[in-house]
Amino acid sequence: MSKFDDIRPYYDDEVNEALQSVARHPMMKALMSFTFPDRDEEFWTNKFKNVHSIKDFQSQFISQTVLQILERSSEGLTTSGFDQLDKDQSYLFISNHRDIVLDTSLLNLALLNGGFVMTSSAIGDNLVQKPFLHVLAKLNRNFLVQRSVSIREQLDSSKTLSQYIYNLLTKENRSVWMAQREGRAKDGNDITQQGVLKMLAMSAEEVSLIDFFKSLKIVPLSISYEYDPTDSLKMPQLMAKSRNEVYVKDDNEDFNTMLSGVLGQKKRIHLHAGKVLDKELDNIANAFDNKNKQLQAIAQIIDDSIIQNYKLWPTKYIAYDLLHKTDKYAEQYTEEEKQLFIRRLEMRIDSSDPVLKESFLAMYANPVVNRMKQDENSLVR
Repeated sequence: MSKFDDIRPYYDDEVNEALQSVARHPMMKALMSFTFPDRDEEFWTNKFKNVHSIKDFQSQFISQTVLQILERSSEGLTTSGFDQLDKDQSYLFISNHRDIVLDTSLLNLALLNGGFVMTSSAIGDNLVQKPFLHVLAKLNRNFLVQRSVSIREQLDSSKTLSQYIYNLLTKENRSVWMAQREGRAKDGNDITQQGVLKMLAMSAEEVSLIDFFKSLKIVPLSISYEYDPTDSLKMPQLMAKSRNEVYVKDDNEDFNTMLSGVLGQKKRIHLHAGKVLDKELDNIANAFDNKNKQLQAIAQIIDDSIIQNYKLWPTKYIAYDLLHKTDKYAEQYTEEEKQLFIRRLEMRIDSSDPVLKESFLAMYANPVVNRMKQDENSLVR
Protein backbone atom coordinates (compact mmCIF):
# COMPACT_ATOMS: atom_id res chain seq x y z
CA MET A 1 0.00 0.00 0.00
CA SER A 2 1.19 3.48 -0.88
CA LYS A 3 -0.04 6.64 0.81
CA PHE A 4 -0.93 7.83 -2.69
CA ASP A 5 -3.21 4.89 -3.53
CA ASP A 6 -6.42 6.87 -2.91
CA ILE A 7 -5.51 9.55 -5.44
CA ARG A 8 -3.09 8.07 -7.99
CA PRO A 9 -3.89 6.86 -11.52
CA TYR A 10 -3.35 3.23 -12.47
CA TYR A 11 0.09 1.72 -12.58
CA ASP A 12 0.84 0.31 -16.02
CA ASP A 13 0.44 -3.28 -14.80
CA GLU A 14 -3.14 -2.43 -13.72
CA VAL A 15 -4.18 -0.83 -17.00
CA ASN A 16 -5.26 -3.84 -19.04
CA GLU A 17 -7.49 -5.32 -16.35
CA ALA A 18 -9.10 -1.92 -15.69
CA LEU A 19 -9.67 -1.33 -19.39
CA GLN A 20 -11.21 -4.79 -19.87
CA SER A 21 -13.57 -4.13 -16.95
CA VAL A 22 -15.18 -1.20 -18.81
CA ALA A 23 -14.63 -2.33 -22.41
CA ARG A 24 -18.32 -3.06 -22.98
CA HIS A 25 -19.74 -0.32 -20.78
CA PRO A 26 -22.34 1.77 -22.69
CA MET A 27 -20.31 4.95 -22.12
CA MET A 28 -17.13 3.30 -23.44
CA LYS A 29 -19.08 2.14 -26.50
CA ALA A 30 -20.30 5.70 -27.04
CA LEU A 31 -16.77 7.09 -26.60
CA MET A 32 -15.19 4.60 -29.00
CA SER A 33 -18.01 4.94 -31.56
CA PHE A 34 -17.29 8.68 -31.54
CA THR A 35 -13.54 8.06 -31.81
CA PHE A 36 -13.74 5.43 -34.56
CA PRO A 37 -17.00 6.20 -36.39
CA ASP A 38 -16.29 3.81 -39.27
CA ARG A 39 -15.36 0.82 -37.09
CA ASP A 40 -17.44 -1.81 -35.29
CA GLU A 41 -17.18 -2.73 -31.62
CA GLU A 42 -14.90 -5.69 -32.28
CA PHE A 43 -12.23 -3.35 -33.67
CA TRP A 44 -11.59 -1.52 -30.42
CA THR A 45 -12.28 -4.41 -28.04
CA ASN A 46 -9.59 -6.38 -29.88
CA LYS A 47 -7.21 -3.42 -29.72
CA PHE A 48 -7.85 -3.09 -25.98
CA LYS A 49 -6.31 -6.55 -25.44
CA ASN A 50 -2.90 -5.18 -26.42
CA VAL A 51 -3.01 -2.08 -24.21
CA HIS A 52 -0.68 -2.49 -21.25
CA SER A 53 0.22 1.06 -20.26
CA ILE A 54 -1.39 4.46 -19.87
CA LYS A 55 0.76 5.73 -22.72
CA ASP A 56 -0.65 2.97 -24.97
CA PHE A 57 -4.19 3.99 -24.07
CA GLN A 58 -3.57 7.71 -24.49
CA SER A 59 -1.59 7.50 -27.73
CA GLN A 60 -3.74 4.85 -29.46
CA PHE A 61 -7.20 5.90 -28.28
CA ILE A 62 -7.56 9.19 -26.39
CA SER A 63 -5.38 11.16 -28.81
CA GLN A 64 -7.69 9.92 -31.58
CA THR A 65 -10.71 11.00 -29.54
CA VAL A 66 -9.27 14.50 -29.18
CA LEU A 67 -8.55 14.67 -32.91
CA GLN A 68 -12.19 13.77 -33.60
CA ILE A 69 -13.32 16.48 -31.18
CA LEU A 70 -11.17 19.02 -33.00
CA GLU A 71 -12.44 17.82 -36.37
CA ARG A 72 -16.10 18.02 -35.42
CA SER A 73 -16.29 21.01 -33.13
CA SER A 74 -13.42 23.36 -33.92
CA GLU A 75 -11.53 25.06 -36.72
CA GLY A 76 -8.24 23.69 -35.45
CA LEU A 77 -5.65 23.80 -32.69
CA THR A 78 -2.49 25.90 -32.84
CA THR A 79 0.34 26.03 -30.31
CA SER A 80 3.38 28.16 -29.52
CA GLY A 81 6.17 28.24 -26.97
CA PHE A 82 6.65 24.48 -26.73
CA ASP A 83 9.78 24.65 -28.86
CA GLN A 84 11.47 26.43 -25.95
CA LEU A 85 11.00 23.43 -23.64
CA ASP A 86 13.32 20.45 -23.16
CA LYS A 87 11.75 17.16 -24.27
CA ASP A 88 13.63 15.23 -21.59
CA GLN A 89 12.45 17.45 -18.71
CA SER A 90 9.32 17.32 -16.62
CA TYR A 91 7.36 20.53 -16.04
CA LEU A 92 4.55 21.77 -13.85
CA PHE A 93 2.07 23.33 -16.28
CA ILE A 94 -0.15 25.77 -14.40
CA SER A 95 -2.89 27.02 -16.69
CA ASN A 96 -6.02 29.06 -16.89
CA HIS A 97 -9.06 26.80 -16.79
CA ARG A 98 -11.92 26.97 -19.28
CA ASP A 99 -13.01 23.39 -19.95
CA ILE A 100 -13.16 20.38 -17.60
CA VAL A 101 -12.00 17.79 -20.12
CA LEU A 102 -10.34 19.61 -22.99
CA ASP A 103 -7.81 21.86 -21.26
CA THR A 104 -5.60 18.98 -20.21
CA SER A 105 -6.51 16.75 -23.19
CA LEU A 106 -5.36 19.38 -25.70
CA LEU A 107 -2.14 19.94 -23.77
CA ASN A 108 -1.40 16.22 -23.82
CA LEU A 109 -2.10 16.05 -27.55
CA ALA A 110 0.37 18.89 -28.11
CA LEU A 111 2.95 17.17 -25.90
CA LEU A 112 2.45 13.80 -27.59
CA ASN A 113 2.82 15.31 -31.07
CA GLY A 114 5.93 17.19 -29.97
CA GLY A 115 7.63 14.18 -28.43
CA PHE A 116 7.37 15.50 -24.86
CA VAL A 117 6.52 13.75 -21.60
CA MET A 118 2.72 13.80 -21.26
CA THR A 119 1.23 15.04 -18.02
CA SER A 120 -0.37 13.51 -15.02
CA SER A 121 -3.30 15.83 -14.43
CA ALA A 122 -5.30 17.01 -11.44
CA ILE A 123 -9.05 16.40 -11.44
CA GLY A 124 -11.58 17.06 -8.69
CA ASP A 125 -13.04 13.86 -7.26
CA ASN A 126 -16.48 15.48 -7.55
CA LEU A 127 -16.16 15.12 -11.34
CA VAL A 128 -15.63 11.36 -11.31
CA GLN A 129 -18.35 10.13 -8.99
CA LYS A 130 -19.69 7.75 -11.63
CA PRO A 131 -17.64 4.50 -11.54
CA PHE A 132 -16.98 4.54 -15.29
CA LEU A 133 -15.66 8.12 -15.19
CA HIS A 134 -13.43 7.21 -12.25
CA VAL A 135 -11.86 4.33 -14.21
CA LEU A 136 -11.50 6.49 -17.33
CA ALA A 137 -9.81 9.26 -15.33
CA LYS A 138 -7.28 6.81 -13.86
CA LEU A 139 -6.64 5.39 -17.35
CA ASN A 140 -5.84 8.95 -18.49
CA ARG A 141 -3.25 9.48 -15.75
CA ASN A 142 -5.51 11.77 -13.73
CA PHE A 143 -4.88 12.05 -10.01
CA LEU A 144 -7.65 13.06 -7.64
CA VAL A 145 -8.00 16.33 -5.78
CA GLN A 146 -10.16 15.26 -2.85
CA ARG A 147 -12.84 17.93 -2.54
CA SER A 148 -15.37 15.75 -0.74
CA VAL A 149 -13.34 15.27 2.46
CA SER A 150 -14.28 16.88 5.77
CA ILE A 151 -12.66 20.12 6.92
CA ARG A 152 -10.68 18.11 9.48
CA GLU A 153 -9.26 15.90 6.72
CA GLN A 154 -8.45 18.70 4.28
CA LEU A 155 -4.99 19.48 5.67
CA ASP A 156 -3.81 15.85 5.43
CA SER A 157 -5.38 15.55 1.98
CA SER A 158 -3.57 18.69 0.77
CA LYS A 159 -0.24 17.46 2.16
CA THR A 160 -0.62 14.13 0.40
CA LEU A 161 -1.52 15.87 -2.85
CA SER A 162 1.48 18.19 -2.55
CA GLN A 163 3.84 15.27 -1.90
CA TYR A 164 2.41 13.31 -4.81
CA ILE A 165 2.89 16.18 -7.28
CA TYR A 166 6.44 16.78 -6.03
CA ASN A 167 7.19 13.06 -6.33
CA LEU A 168 5.90 12.97 -9.92
CA LEU A 169 7.97 15.95 -10.99
CA THR A 170 11.25 15.20 -9.22
CA LYS A 171 11.36 11.41 -8.79
CA GLU A 172 9.39 10.08 -11.76
CA ASN A 173 10.26 12.84 -14.27
CA ARG A 174 6.54 13.10 -15.05
CA SER A 175 5.07 16.44 -16.10
CA VAL A 176 1.98 17.63 -14.23
CA TRP A 177 -0.96 19.80 -15.28
CA MET A 178 -3.06 21.71 -12.82
CA ALA A 179 -5.40 24.66 -13.03
CA GLN A 180 -4.41 27.98 -11.50
CA ARG A 181 -7.59 27.89 -9.41
CA GLU A 182 -10.19 25.49 -8.10
CA GLY A 183 -12.88 25.23 -10.76
CA ARG A 184 -13.12 27.00 -14.09
CA ALA A 185 -12.97 30.77 -14.49
CA LYS A 186 -16.63 31.46 -15.27
CA ASP A 187 -16.18 35.20 -15.92
CA GLY A 188 -13.06 35.12 -18.10
CA ASN A 189 -10.80 36.49 -15.35
CA ASP A 190 -7.73 34.26 -15.10
CA ILE A 191 -6.40 34.67 -11.57
CA THR A 192 -4.13 32.25 -9.71
CA GLN A 193 -5.45 31.30 -6.30
CA GLN A 194 -2.75 31.63 -3.68
CA GLY A 195 -4.18 28.52 -2.00
CA VAL A 196 -3.00 26.42 -4.97
CA LEU A 197 0.57 27.62 -4.42
CA LYS A 198 0.30 27.11 -0.64
CA MET A 199 -0.76 23.51 -1.26
CA LEU A 200 2.25 22.93 -3.53
CA ALA A 201 4.57 24.52 -0.95
CA MET A 202 3.57 21.98 1.72
CA SER A 203 6.33 19.74 0.29
CA ALA A 204 9.03 22.39 0.69
CA GLU A 205 11.47 20.92 3.19
CA GLU A 206 15.04 21.96 3.98
CA VAL A 207 15.10 24.48 1.12
CA SER A 208 13.82 28.01 0.74
CA LEU A 209 10.37 28.59 -0.72
CA ILE A 210 11.90 30.12 -3.85
CA ASP A 211 14.34 27.26 -4.41
CA PHE A 212 11.46 24.82 -3.98
CA PHE A 213 9.36 26.54 -6.64
CA LYS A 214 12.37 26.68 -8.96
CA SER A 215 12.72 22.91 -8.62
CA LEU A 216 9.15 22.44 -9.91
CA LYS A 217 9.99 24.10 -13.25
CA ILE A 218 6.68 25.94 -13.53
CA VAL A 219 5.41 26.68 -17.03
CA PRO A 220 2.40 29.05 -17.16
CA LEU A 221 0.05 27.79 -19.87
CA SER A 222 -2.42 30.04 -21.70
CA ILE A 223 -5.45 28.28 -23.24
CA SER A 224 -7.76 30.30 -25.46
CA TYR A 225 -10.97 29.18 -27.19
CA GLU A 226 -12.51 31.48 -29.79
CA TYR A 227 -15.97 30.36 -28.67
CA ASP A 228 -16.47 28.96 -25.17
CA PRO A 229 -18.63 25.85 -25.75
CA THR A 230 -20.01 26.13 -22.21
CA ASP A 231 -20.58 29.90 -22.18
CA SER A 232 -24.36 29.74 -21.63
CA LEU A 233 -24.00 27.02 -18.97
CA LYS A 234 -21.83 29.35 -16.89
CA MET A 235 -24.51 32.03 -16.75
CA PRO A 236 -26.70 30.70 -13.89
CA GLN A 237 -23.73 30.64 -11.51
CA LEU A 238 -22.62 34.12 -12.59
CA MET A 239 -26.14 35.47 -12.16
CA ALA A 240 -26.42 33.94 -8.69
CA LYS A 241 -23.10 35.56 -7.77
CA SER A 242 -24.33 38.95 -9.03
CA ARG A 243 -27.35 38.61 -6.71
CA ASN A 244 -25.18 37.44 -3.78
CA GLU A 245 -26.99 34.11 -3.79
CA VAL A 246 -25.50 30.69 -3.03
CA TYR A 247 -25.37 28.64 -6.22
CA VAL A 248 -26.23 24.95 -5.93
CA LYS A 249 -25.34 22.66 -8.83
CA ASP A 250 -27.79 20.15 -10.28
CA ASP A 251 -26.84 16.51 -9.79
CA ASN A 252 -25.80 16.01 -13.43
CA GLU A 253 -24.50 19.53 -14.07
CA ASP A 254 -20.79 18.64 -14.14
CA PHE A 255 -21.38 15.71 -16.49
CA ASN A 256 -23.54 17.81 -18.84
CA THR A 257 -20.87 20.53 -18.79
CA MET A 258 -18.21 17.97 -19.75
CA LEU A 259 -20.33 16.80 -22.70
CA SER A 260 -21.03 20.36 -23.84
CA GLY A 261 -17.34 21.22 -23.63
CA VAL A 262 -16.43 18.25 -25.79
CA LEU A 263 -19.19 18.54 -28.39
CA GLY A 264 -19.89 22.29 -28.44
CA GLN A 265 -18.47 24.58 -31.13
CA LYS A 266 -15.14 26.17 -30.18
CA LYS A 267 -13.91 27.55 -33.52
CA ARG A 268 -10.16 28.21 -33.20
CA ILE A 269 -8.10 27.13 -30.17
CA HIS A 270 -4.61 28.22 -29.16
CA LEU A 271 -2.24 26.94 -26.47
CA HIS A 272 0.86 28.89 -25.49
CA ALA A 273 3.52 27.46 -23.19
CA GLY A 274 5.20 30.31 -21.35
CA LYS A 275 8.83 30.41 -20.25
CA VAL A 276 9.89 28.33 -17.25
CA LEU A 277 9.80 30.52 -14.16
CA ASP A 278 13.39 30.98 -13.01
CA LYS A 279 14.99 34.43 -12.92
CA GLU A 280 11.62 35.90 -11.97
CA LEU A 281 11.71 33.76 -8.82
CA ASP A 282 15.20 35.02 -7.98
CA ASN A 283 13.88 38.58 -8.28
CA ILE A 284 11.06 37.74 -5.87
CA ALA A 285 13.55 36.26 -3.38
CA ASN A 286 15.56 39.50 -3.52
CA ALA A 287 12.47 41.68 -3.14
CA PHE A 288 10.58 39.90 -0.34
CA ASP A 289 11.53 38.04 2.84
CA ASN A 290 7.96 37.28 3.87
CA LYS A 291 6.63 33.96 2.51
CA ASN A 292 3.10 35.28 1.98
CA LYS A 293 4.49 38.17 -0.03
CA GLN A 294 6.57 35.72 -2.05
CA LEU A 295 3.51 33.56 -2.78
CA GLN A 296 1.54 36.64 -3.85
CA ALA A 297 4.37 37.65 -6.18
CA ILE A 298 4.62 34.13 -7.67
CA ALA A 299 0.87 34.11 -8.30
CA GLN A 300 1.22 37.49 -10.01
CA ILE A 301 3.97 36.40 -12.40
CA ILE A 302 1.93 33.32 -13.35
CA ASP A 303 -1.07 35.59 -14.01
CA ASP A 304 1.06 38.03 -16.01
CA SER A 305 2.37 35.24 -18.25
CA ILE A 306 -1.05 33.67 -18.80
CA ILE A 307 -2.69 37.01 -19.61
CA GLN A 308 0.16 38.22 -21.82
CA ASN A 309 0.22 35.02 -23.87
CA TYR A 310 -3.55 34.49 -24.06
CA LYS A 311 -4.68 34.56 -27.70
CA LEU A 312 -7.21 37.36 -28.11
CA TRP A 313 -9.54 36.07 -30.81
CA PRO A 314 -11.93 38.43 -32.63
CA THR A 315 -14.79 37.31 -30.34
CA LYS A 316 -13.03 38.89 -27.35
CA TYR A 317 -12.73 42.28 -29.08
CA ILE A 318 -16.30 42.11 -30.40
CA ALA A 319 -17.63 41.44 -26.91
CA TYR A 320 -15.61 44.35 -25.51
CA ASP A 321 -16.97 46.75 -28.11
CA LEU A 322 -20.57 45.54 -27.68
CA LEU A 323 -20.29 45.74 -23.89
CA HIS A 324 -18.88 49.25 -23.90
CA LYS A 325 -20.87 50.44 -26.93
CA THR A 326 -17.72 51.46 -28.77
CA ASP A 327 -15.80 50.62 -31.92
CA LYS A 328 -12.40 50.84 -30.22
CA TYR A 329 -11.30 47.44 -31.53
CA ALA A 330 -13.20 47.41 -34.82
CA GLU A 331 -9.97 46.76 -36.74
CA GLN A 332 -9.59 43.43 -34.93
CA TYR A 333 -12.65 41.80 -36.50
CA THR A 334 -14.85 41.83 -39.60
CA GLU A 335 -18.52 42.78 -39.77
CA GLU A 336 -19.30 39.16 -40.61
CA GLU A 337 -17.51 37.94 -37.46
CA LYS A 338 -19.41 40.50 -35.42
CA GLN A 339 -22.80 39.41 -36.80
CA LEU A 340 -21.97 35.73 -36.21
CA PHE A 341 -21.10 36.49 -32.60
CA ILE A 342 -24.29 38.51 -32.07
CA ARG A 343 -26.30 35.64 -33.56
CA ARG A 344 -24.59 33.22 -31.19
CA LEU A 345 -25.34 35.46 -28.21
CA GLU A 346 -29.02 35.64 -29.16
CA MET A 347 -29.23 31.87 -29.58
CA ARG A 348 -27.43 31.06 -26.32
CA ILE A 349 -29.13 33.43 -23.86
CA ASP A 350 -32.16 35.69 -23.46
CA SER A 351 -30.49 38.83 -24.76
CA SER A 352 -33.46 40.96 -23.68
CA ASP A 353 -32.26 40.53 -20.09
CA PRO A 354 -29.68 43.34 -19.73
CA VAL A 355 -27.89 41.81 -16.72
CA LEU A 356 -27.63 38.40 -18.37
CA LYS A 357 -26.40 39.96 -21.61
CA GLU A 358 -23.80 42.02 -19.76
CA SER A 359 -22.50 38.94 -17.92
CA PHE A 360 -22.23 36.98 -21.17
CA LEU A 361 -20.34 39.77 -22.94
CA ALA A 362 -18.07 40.42 -19.95
CA MET A 363 -17.04 36.75 -19.89
CA TYR A 364 -15.67 37.13 -23.43
CA ALA A 365 -14.39 40.69 -22.96
CA ASN A 366 -12.50 40.33 -19.67
CA PRO A 367 -9.32 38.89 -21.26
CA VAL A 368 -9.12 42.10 -23.32
CA VAL A 369 -9.67 44.21 -20.18
CA ASN A 370 -6.97 42.29 -18.33
CA ARG A 371 -4.50 42.72 -21.19
CA MET A 372 -5.23 46.46 -21.23
CA LYS A 373 -4.56 46.69 -17.48
CA GLN A 374 -1.36 44.74 -17.90
CA ASP A 375 -0.17 47.05 -20.69
CA GLU A 376 -1.00 50.11 -18.58
CA ASN A 377 0.92 48.71 -15.60
CA SER A 378 3.97 47.99 -17.75
CA LEU A 379 3.95 51.61 -18.95
CA VAL A 380 3.82 52.83 -15.34
CA ARG A 381 6.80 50.61 -14.45
